[in-house]
Amino acid sequence: MENRENFKSRIGFIMTSAGCAIGLGNVWRFPFITGKYGGAAFVLFYLVFLVLLGLPIMVAEFAVGRASGKSAVRSFHALEKPGSKFHLYGYFAAAGNYLLMMFYTTVAGWMLSYTVKSARGIFSELSPDEVAAVFGASLANPGEQVVWMLVAIALGFAVCMRGLKNGVEKVSTVIMTSLLCLMVVLAVRAVTLPGAANGLAFYLKPDFSKMAENGIGEVVFAAMGQSFFTLSLGIGALAIFGSYIGKEKALAGEAASIIGLDTFVALMAGFIIFPSCFAFNVNPGQGPGLIFATLPNVFNAMPFGRVWGTLFFVFMSFAAISTVIAVFENIIAFAIDMHGWSRKKSVLVNFALVTVLSIPCALGFNVWGGVQIPGIGGIQDVEDFIVSNNLLPLGSLVYLVFCTSRYGWGFKNFIAEANTGSGLKFPAGIRVYISYILPAVVLFIWAVGYIQKFFVK
Repeated sequence: MENRENFKSRIGFIMTSAGCAIGLGNVWRFPFITGKYGGAAFVLFYLVFLVLLGLPIMVAEFAVGRASGKSAVRSFHALEKPGSKFHLYGYFAAAGNYLLMMFYTTVAGWMLSYTVKSARGIFSELSPDEVAAVFGASLANPGEQVVWMLVAIALGFAVCMRGLKNGVEKVSTVIMTSLLCLMVVLAVRAVTLPGAANGLAFYLKPDFSKMAENGIGEVVFAAMGQSFFTLSLGIGALAIFGSYIGKEKALAGEAASIIGLDTFVALMAGFIIFPSCFAFNVNPGQGPGLIFATLPNVFNAMPFGRVWGTLFFVFMSFAAISTVIAVFENIIAFAIDMHGWSRKKSVLVNFALVTVLSIPCALGFNVWGGVQIPGIGGIQDVEDFIVSNNLLPLGSLVYLVFCTSRYGWGFKNFIAEANTGSGLKFPAGIRVYISYILPAVVLFIWAVGYIQKFFVK
């Protein structure tokens, strides 16, 4: 079995973990629901819930990872009491990472493909209807879908093949630094467009009438849901990075830094999208369609639009690929921990496995477009539903119970690990909150997700 690597630097750990947490949901979902639920008023709720919900669960994942020195598939084995069955969840966590990549690699492929399309000027002379038709034609082409999915997979595993320090850490740090710089450049361009002020007002001015319109309960739940799902907690995707760090820093401060970066990206996405849409009279509430069918028209209308459009899709590709690299590192660590394989063997086997597993999603928009599950949707929708509506919330619940229950690892062990090192400490006084109240909130989010999915139309 290979010697286990550790991160070379603290900044590498934070950037890699942030790369895992920061994904495409930050970019297209956050601005959409922020606008829908009252702008700055919603953002305030979102930030509060990030701290109340996201921070404790992230600290729990990091603590389990660091104390065990293992990936999610073996970490519970190392820490649980004899006769305990918590280790069984490790296999569900592993499944969650594979399932996430089964559809995320296709979406990452869309971003890469649009970067090339934009750089080639394909959108430059097209009408809005023709721009929208490009995305439809792309989805309908099975060859194009599979090729770009393979490019995303190959890029991710090529980075992981180089190891933790020379591959994952180094590349993630470059990608995340570039992503943050690109966002600032794009945001400055967006807020200086003629007519951008209306978009900024929509985004930043609290509109409590919109909150009343939707109902305060629905707004609060939407803020809870976004804060919870944005960090990809519950499938051990972050626990692995805890296993690669030393004991120099307490974990609450590290989690706060990662959540801060995640929030910065989400907020900056709003500064790019809202002013751009308002400057060109475009509805910003379209979800994924906004990115592929609408924003190319916005860039067409800007001076040097081809350059700004290409930069935007480079930024989107970075957001996607940083997540792919982080989750691939998890998948590789599973095989190393379970089978004692070398990194090279784990990369090669998983490259083949992830490729095969990702094909149904890539073909789910064309050849297998007829495959539908009532109430859920096509292949991508089903895979996303299993991960987002089930494994993330229920997995977070497992981590919380494991870290606080005497039948699991236990609160004393958890708090000792979390607070080892210098920096921000996790408050031991909130034991009742993270043992009882937070698990109940997570269960509530899971249950309401089902109700909204199947019973509210």
